[in-house]
Amino acid sequence: MSDEMMIRHCSPTLAGIKTGSLFTCPCRCRQRLTAEICRLNRMLVPKGLRVLPLRIRQGRALIYVYRPRVLARDLQDSRARDLLVSLGYVPEQAEQCVIHLIRRLAAQQDFPHEIGLFLSYPPEDVLGFIRHGADRAKCVGCWKVYGDEETARTTFARYQLCTRAYDLQWRQGSTLQGLTVAV
Repeated sequence: MSDEMMIRHCSPTLAGIKTGSLFTCPCRCRQRLTAEICRLNRMLVPKGLRVLPLRIRQGRALIYVYRPRVLARDLQDSRARDLLVSLGYVPEQAEQCVIHLIRRLAAQQDFPHEIGLFLSYPPEDVLGFIRHGADRAKCVGCWKVYGDEETARTTFARYQLCTRAYDLQWRQGSTLQGLTVAV
């Protein structure tokens, strides 16, 4: 997993405007992946981020980069809490929620739909997807929108602008650590 992958897939999270990001990367050797995740955590934990492998399957690792304190706040939204409780999560314990998510990912072939709550998706959109699937979405960007379309489009544009700016700065010599905002 390269710093370039982190920039490409996690810029809004690195910038502090998104709770978490998720991406897959090749995993030919678990030891190398573990060493790389340790390197990233040594660099990013002091800035309020954490990097975890959520699932390793068929030579691919699903990587979650997130801000634990921000996640704890997000999971306290009443709609998020209700959904999480119904699925066996304990929203007051964000780290335990991540562990429960890992278990659910291991038990299912597909992503559990509540994963959006761990990625800054609005609870109304996560619930909308659970209720309606791909039908009735008002628009599609980083996620399917069932609620506030205008706010979602603005957020999608912010994420895209952030990713472009971070990519440009990285290509001009900035480091991953230098681009990461402490929150």
